[in-house]
Amino acid sequence: LLDYANEVGKIDLLKERADRKGWPAFDSFPLPSYIREYLKKPEISELIREKGIKAETLAYSKDSVTTLKLKKVFDNLSPYVGIPSRIKKFLELTEHLFFDEVTKVKVKNSPQLVYDLEIPRTHNFVGGQGIVFSNTIIQHQLCRWSDADIIIMVAAGERGNEVAELLNELPELEDPKTGNPLMERTVLIANTSNMPVAAREASVYTGITIAEYFRDMGLDVALMADSTSRWAEALREMSARLEEMPGEEGYPAYLGSRIAAFYERAGQVKCKGKNEEGSLTVIGAVSPPGGDLSEPVTQNTLRTTKVFWSLEDELANARHFPAIDWLNSYSLYTEDLDDYLDEEIGRSFREDRVEAMRILSKEAELEEIVRLVGFEALSEDDKLIMETAKVIREDFLMQNAFDEVDTYTSLEKQSNMLGEIMSFYRKGKKQVEDGTEIKEVATEEEKERLSNLKFEEE
Repeated sequence: LLDYANEVGKIDLLKERADRKGWPAFDSFPLPSYIREYLKKPEISELIREKGIKAETLAYSKDSVTTLKLKKVFDNLSPYVGIPSRIKKFLELTEHLFFDEVTKVKVKNSPQLVYDLEIPRTHNFVGGQGIVFSNTIIQHQLCRWSDADIIIMVAAGERGNEVAELLNELPELEDPKTGNPLMERTVLIANTSNMPVAAREASVYTGITIAEYFRDMGLDVALMADSTSRWAEALREMSARLEEMPGEEGYPAYLGSRIAAFYERAGQVKCKGKNEEGSLTVIGAVSPPGGDLSEPVTQNTLRTTKVFWSLEDELANARHFPAIDWLNSYSLYTEDLDDYLDEEIGRSFREDRVEAMRILSKEAELEEIVRLVGFEALSEDDKLIMETAKVIREDFLMQNAFDEVDTYTSLEKQSNMLGEIMSFYRKGKKQVEDGTEIKEVATEEEKERLSNLKFEEE
């Protein structure tokens, strides 16, 4: 992104404009809560006052802060105290943050599809909640790290600029298995939104037929269809032209059977004439208009598939990636995997997973109470649940696709990380029952230790 920004000269233009207008805060941003909490710690506050470091307002003000000011504060602190690794990583990221000055705001109070967050050299678009959403990084990660020999990507009705971006990025992504470009084992079926409707309607069938060809060679194949919603829209348009009887929301009456027939072509097979097995896994991206999960394409897909990842814009807005909602998402394969998991990593992982989900569900119930009466009104048991849930969310479920270590986590490391977090909860629960306050249980040192687990190399 930085290379591209430099290529179009955007960063230089920003700096030049900032100097010309006397506007130094072009790189200002909201300060994360964990940095404010760090600056509020008694020993840090005392050190700030003692050394005359100008940082008192940062801890308590909700105003945005500039990169320069934040860097200066921690440069002054670092000779006297160790800076947590999480804050160090944030400081590194701030070197690459630039924000345009808002010069004009135009509000449109009507439904409108918005696809481009930024158009270089012309203007920026900032959409309302739920308008801009992307699953591209998740697809890239699945391509890189899935246990598959061949990747088939079907762009069914995708925008041309996204397909072009994919073509540019795939050769740049390194295949962790071979070290070669990921493009070498990837097949891309490109049927963009401006192509004939018949081509869009045929795109997923083309992709899955090619996938079955490789599967019958004894290979493991992963097919990603993005998006099946636009494929269904092509079906609707074809059906209308054929003057067929429309079903719900204008989709053809056979929409459900077509979706089922597509997904049911996935599975594991024994190759005829060979003592080899091949497999085909289908991952479909559904883009319901306005996030309405009750619309026909989503509902027919859920009736057929046994795994559902709900990508939530609220998580993406909160910078929680991957933005998969842990309460709405589910898998019906867990029981089938129990024996394998027990054999490979032990029964404890299954028990920890169930307990972690219970804690996250309880946290969702307690959040309403916290909004009404505040965190301090909770019992010590409930405070422990809130603290543990926060650790699970931020230090286990959240991943950084651009970090060399955190980009991929093996099953064994996942088990060890979750085991450490649940051990912290069980020990804390016993301490709370014995009368210990939560601030003595969930210490900064303990939370720092748990947050660093994800960055430990395997």
